[in-house]
Amino acid sequence: MKAVLCTHFGMPEELELAEIPDPVPGQGQLLVEVHAAALNFPDVLMIQGKYQSQPPMPFSPGGEIAGVVAALGPGVTDWSVGDRVFGGTGSGGFAQKVAVPAGAMRRIPDGMDDATASGISTTYGTSYYALKQRAALMPGETLLVTGAGGGVGIAAVELGKAMGATVIAAASSDDKLALAQAAGADHLVNYADGKLKDKIKALTGGRGVDVIYDPVGGALFDDCMRSIAWYGRVLVIGFADGQIPKLPTNLVLLKSCQVIGVFYGAWTQRDPQATAANMREILEFFTSGRLAPRIGARFAMHDYAAAMRCLMERRALGKVVLEIGA
Repeated sequence: MKAVLCTHFGMPEELELAEIPDPVPGQGQLLVEVHAAALNFPDVLMIQGKYQSQPPMPFSPGGEIAGVVAALGPGVTDWSVGDRVFGGTGSGGFAQKVAVPAGAMRRIPDGMDDATASGISTTYGTSYYALKQRAALMPGETLLVTGAGGGVGIAAVELGKAMGATVIAAASSDDKLALAQAAGADHLVNYADGKLKDKIKALTGGRGVDVIYDPVGGALFDDCMRSIAWYGRVLVIGFADGQIPKLPTNLVLLKSCQVIGVFYGAWTQRDPQATAANMREILEFFTSGRLAPRIGARFAMHDYAAAMRCLMERRALGKVVLEIGA
């Protein structure tokens, strides 16, 4: 089979498309024929050796997939060959086949295509865990989402609305904000001029917002801290800016706020039952029409470097998907 391999740390152009043996599913595993793999920032960090947990070399990036069950490992009874599935893999998704724990996969709802399904598990899983378990977002609260034009940002906008919040979408371009508006955002803020704090102050009458969902980091994080309301919660999702910010603890004291880390991948391992319950609720949002994933760019498998560059350079409007075998 074909697989995109990382044999040493570096940039996307240093990966290679190679022929490797098909994996064999072990105890409790499924062999999935991958049809689509959605991209996320951990993929970019892994190939550079910068992620919190690194797979052993050589490895294939790709942490979330959609496809068809091709074979069952020993002990698997709840699945059949031919079942359409999606789920998180951690890594290994940029390949024509991957062996994964059966419990990590979910059934693709009727009417959903593979590209859409491939972008649910990590993007919506992360955002829902952040808003539900970590922030305890309540109906009527205000939610500020930075990086609102990207994959996790759009998911947070949609989920925030589905959970009854007033959502302020913030992004660096009007194109990204238009996408967030289509996803249901109540207010739009372009922070390309460096005035996020001032604009949030004006929008909220000086009160600030209850919850901030920040996947961007960098210099923007300081504006986030200055935009939080009394007793507010700031969610640290990631650092798409490329810079890890320093926490101004004086503002934590002055606002009596919480700064909350969100490490979805680790949580899924620690609490698989709650993870499964969250995913059931997310799929209910989908089937009821309250969520509509946006695919911003699709790339053929051999264009893996261009796909990763699209994500790295923050050009994507919605999810970036690698269509395996296309």
